[in-house]
Amino acid sequence: MDRKTVLNATHREMGARMVPFGGWDMPVNYGSQIEEHHAVRRDAGMFDVSHMTVVDLRGASVRPFLRHLLANDVAKLKTAGRALYSCMLQDDGGVIDDLIVYFLTEDWFWIVEDAATTEKDLAWINDKAKAFEVSVEPRFELGMVAVQGPNARAKAGALLPPDLRTAAMALKPFSAAYAGDWFVGRTGYTGEDGFEIMLPEADAPALWRALADAGVQPCGLGARDTLRLEAGMNLYGTDMDESQTPLGSGLSWTVAFDPDDRDFVGREALLAQKQAGGVPRFVGLVLDGKGVLRGHQKLFDGEREVGEITSGGFSPTLERSIAMGRVAADAGEALTVDIRGRRLPVKRVKPPFVRNGKACVDL
Repeated sequence: MDRKTVLNATHREMGARMVPFGGWDMPVNYGSQIEEHHAVRRDAGMFDVSHMTVVDLRGASVRPFLRHLLANDVAKLKTAGRALYSCMLQDDGGVIDDLIVYFLTEDWFWIVEDAATTEKDLAWINDKAKAFEVSVEPRFELGMVAVQGPNARAKAGALLPPDLRTAAMALKPFSAAYAGDWFVGRTGYTGEDGFEIMLPEADAPALWRALADAGVQPCGLGARDTLRLEAGMNLYGTDMDESQTPLGSGLSWTVAFDPDDRDFVGREALLAQKQAGGVPRFVGLVLDGKGVLRGHQKLFDGEREVGEITSGGFSPTLERSIAMGRVAADAGEALTVDIRGRRLPVKRVKPPFVRNGKACVDL
């Protein structure tokens, strides 16, 4: 049986259409997925992300532990509340998960990880933490609501507890503030500004309804996927997984090879991949004409198959079909995609496609 977030009954009462997702019963939309998408780009929308897992890491050696565990370097986090996006790798460089890590104090960090990978993530983290004497505590008692869009912070900020409101509204991007059991990060997965609010489960339904009353559009997984695709943000299990490294997934920018003496998990494998050359390129694609780009469709350079789409779909903002894909390092710019036996031209672009409500690519 699919698990349910604390907002499950609230979604049903408010008319959401529910679907199974990664072992959870989640809303796919509240009506029009397109309208939900546009609400986030133009105003404010909210998502139930309570199925994701917050993990509390504590100990005198928690920073050295995370410098070893993650491909990005938490030494970059010098100010309390700052956040960092990183991949957590296997020894062979394959991606176990992508996550956000927050620096709270020198002996206290938080990470937020994907819902579908929670069990394997926790097993991996606990195993690696033993040598550093770091405690690992998943915070399953917390709910999580993402409020995204150009007006998201203004609408959500007014509903935060008074002792958190001022600090939250002053946050810079990729920073966080907390008061009591409430935690607010200026982060998101849509390419828009906003907050991700972690709070006690008992408080989540009231916040959801208050946000709706304030004009924040409830949104489902459908809009979340089209928004993150337009923003050029990877989806775990689709754009990268344990069989792929960050270098072949458009995530080289998240790997900190300097300083040379930082021995993070997967480092040697990534260095070997770089030195061998021929690392596949992770590219954005725009379909030139009618049709829909989908995952696993094959890509061609002339008659040579050079890769495949990892995730794709219709972009409500651009009114075009867009995708991300992995292609051979020597693939040319003029590519075609096989859609049901037809070869159609696709334009190769650099993601993101849309950020902060504006197109980032020439059509």
